Amino acid sequence: MRSITEETNLSDKKILLRLDLNVPLNKGKITDTTRIDKIIPTLKFLIKNNSKIIILSHVGRPKGKFVSELSLKPICEDLKNKINHNVKLITKNINELSNKDLFKSVNEKIIMLENIRFYFEEEKNDEEFAKHLARLADIYVNDAFSCSHRAHASINKIPNYLPSYSGLQLDTEVNALKKITLEIKKPITCIIGGSKISTKINLIKNLIPKFNNIIIVGGMANNIIKYMGHEIGKSLKEEKSKQIIEEIFSLAKKKNCQIVYPEDIIVAKNLNGNPKTKELNEVLPDEMILDIGPKTIKIINNIIDESNTIFWNGPAGYFENPNFANGSIKIAEKISENNKVNKIYSVAGGGDTVSLLNNLNKIDNFNFVSTAGGAFLEYLEGKELPGIKALN
Repeated sequence: MRSITEETNLSDKKILLRLDLNVPLNKGKITDTTRIDKIIPTLKFLIKNNSKIIILSHVGRPKGKFVSELSLKPICEDLKNKINHNVKLITKNINELSNKDLFKSVNEKIIMLENIRFYFEEEKNDEEFAKHLARLADIYVNDAFSCSHRAHASINKIPNYLPSYSGLQLDTEVNALKKITLEIKKPITCIIGGSKISTKINLIKNLIPKFNNIIIVGGMANNIIKYMGHEIGKSLKEEKSKQIIEEIFSLAKKKNCQIVYPEDIIVAKNLNGNPKTKELNEVLPDEMILDIGPKTIKIINNIIDESNTIFWNGPAGYFENPNFANGSIKIAEKISENNKVNKIYSVAGGGDTVSLLNNLNKIDNFNFVSTAGGAFLEYLEGKELPGIKALN
């Protein structure tokens, strides 16, 4: 995979730049600009090299139809302010676009095509659609790692027709993930949460041979607590998880990886109830497990102290209610503390984890925080991503 930073001749070249600007919108207002902020370095690099930039992106799931609420217009405006350059939104039907429609003025350096998912050909990975887009440019750059698990035309097919490169943000993402899969500094620990153990089984199985510790928290841990013979009351649980848990413990034993799960918990009668600390064998039938207890926090913090690399995906409890956020907060604080003195290399990812770190203002205290979601997890599961395959 070649990075755009390796290309020496970019002056006056038309760059088809695939970004992920799929930010949350509320009545035309952007409520979180994280994804926009992350791609600024690539845009500044191309501007500095005097390139002409054609931005491709999407917002939401319009399913091949024009949906005015999902226009890229507010994103275009936000980007314009952030890079201090004009960004022209082209609303003409992409299928009718030709080179003469672009860069009409000598001052036009950056244009943005309207939401690529307004066209059904995008998600169908249509060959002719990709060819047509490729004709508009000289070079293709993918800086949308978070979309690279999609076999869509602007991700997977365009690289067949243009010299293709990765962008700076995609490079950063892949390099961070390599640190926890290939270039590992051990001991390495994974802290993994979430509601369903079945959705993370492939991730856990792929990481067990590489990791020293897998710490399972959140709703997923309830299944293990139940498997160990304890009452979990009204707690979130998954039916038929016994075989999955047995697979995890069996593989971990073979690969000498320690599986850690809560030794004490915080319970309440409901999501807004009063928190109580309990041992595993003390949960009543009308109670819910909503966080990890102080004994478990101490165990996790000791493991973090003994680790050189940390990967965190998924909060330790129902962090939306402050009464049940303590476990997640203490984990974030301990990783941050070790990170500040360069004791560990830390990577975090997943929507809830990113949201938690944003709320705590701890994003900058991690070496890398991924907003890539599905692509992030599929990469860690060892799957081949269509966007990365195309660049390779």
